[in-house]
Amino acid sequence: MAAPPTPAAALVTLAEIRRAAATLAPVAVRTPLLPCDALSELAGTEVWLKPEMLQRGGAFKFRGAYTYLAALPPEARARGVIAPSSGNHAQAVALAARLFGVPATVVMPTTVTAAKRGGAERLGARIELAGTTTADRMARAREIAATEGCTLVPPYEPR
Repeated sequence: MAAPPTPAAALVTLAEIRRAAATLAPVAVRTPLLPCDALSELAGTEVWLKPEMLQRGGAFKFRGAYTYLAALPPEARARGVIAPSSGNHAQAVALAARLFGVPATVVMPTTVTAAKRGGAERLGARIELAGTTTADRMARAREIAATEGCTLVPPYEPR
């Protein structure tokens, strides 16, 4: 059974995309768009790849994190940000916070790899460990946000 369609009001608009592009222009890497002949042949149509591992922070997540922080009122941003993540979002939020000069906390699973934890720490994030599930991380992030007054940067919502 197919999922119900997303309401039009929840979709990202072209105007929002253009604003995000303008916000990101001075800080994001303009990653290439590469044709993939092998996949194109298999699919029977043109397939292009966007190697976002070349982006700052090593993933596309930087785009969303930076755009989210840029949209925060300056006083909210100054109180710091918090993000639940097992890796890429943590590093993206840590990098964006560093660029804005604000504190970042990331809530990672107790099973996080040293590489993922180290990546966020090197970018200046304070690390909190919480459980092993997404729900564990989100619950702890919400607790910290409520206690410390920082802004929760969600890993999935576009706004």
